[in-house]
Amino acid sequence: MTGEATVTLAHGSGGRSYHQLVEEVFLPAFDNPFLRELNDSAICPVAGSRLAMTTDSFVVRPRFFPGGDLGRLAVCGTVNDLAMSGAQPLYLTCAMILEAGLPFRELRQICASMAAAAEEAGVAIVTGDTKVVEKGACDGVYLNTAGIGIFPDCSQPLPQRLQPGDALLVSGDLGDHGMAVMAAREGFAFTPEIESDVAPLNGLVKALLAAVPDTHALRDATRGGLAAVVNEWAEANGLDLHLQQDALPVRQQIRAACELLGLDPLYVANEGKLVAAVPVGHAQAALAALQAHPLGRRAALIGSVGQAGGRVTIDTPYGARRFVDMPAGELLPRIC
Repeated sequence: MTGEATVTLAHGSGGRSYHQLVEEVFLPAFDNPFLRELNDSAICPVAGSRLAMTTDSFVVRPRFFPGGDLGRLAVCGTVNDLAMSGAQPLYLTCAMILEAGLPFRELRQICASMAAAAEEAGVAIVTGDTKVVEKGACDGVYLNTAGIGIFPDCSQPLPQRLQPGDALLVSGDLGDHGMAVMAAREGFAFTPEIESDVAPLNGLVKALLAAVPDTHALRDATRGGLAAVVNEWAEANGLDLHLQQDALPVRQQIRAACELLGLDPLYVANEGKLVAAVPVGHAQAALAALQAHPLGRRAALIGSVGQAGGRVTIDTPYGARRFVDMPAGELLPRIC
């Protein structure tokens, strides 16, 4: 007899199991036109205008890692979800679930990181909530954030707006966050130390949209990495997406660490990189705008949108073409 199905770590991966969870449990329960879009932010009409709303939870282990910590991750992740919809982030909330026994020193450090990241992003944390659970009931501290933003006068980037011929760009080196957290968790000593790329991307998005207001799609490559983003886009509009492996920016240190651990940088999480699809005639303007920003200096043109098919492929340096599948499970759990 088969036992009752249960939630697994794979359901939090941002990959195939996660999407099944959304489609089979959450959508039937909460179905409405806003949720049905399945974007990182819901776009809601309010008093004749449009409001972007998002929420996220953060359970990273360890809480402190090279280049960031749980607090910075929470603010940047929420700001970035709003920015990827083309919205200007304004206000955040923060709810904390604290485990009895958490040192106040760590809590103050997390709060200080949140405040600094909010100032960097130009947003305010305006309300929140705190709950405390028994020792052993959670892993020190879990954070939930929500954010709202407003829209400037420009087209809204959406995966459904992709068109054959669109150019695909990424704003910088892949895999830094996932490998930084993994190294800190497992005690791997890399020289130089691998640091997370966690950063608020709203300024970078603003620069891109100023240069190319008709940017068709944006997404930050977090859980599931670049592979998850391009597969979501392919499924959203039924178009093929083609990547060029030689064009993918990956630092040699990250490439070596991934080879050591048997990982593919395409699937490793980032927290300060975006993927963009722009009309092919605007590709160079988009690339120049990204590279002119401090967070986009290593931006690259990595591929293109093809015709109908809904598949993702990558051309290797050896002249072969292989499929890039949606991540099936959780490569690196508890990284965001």
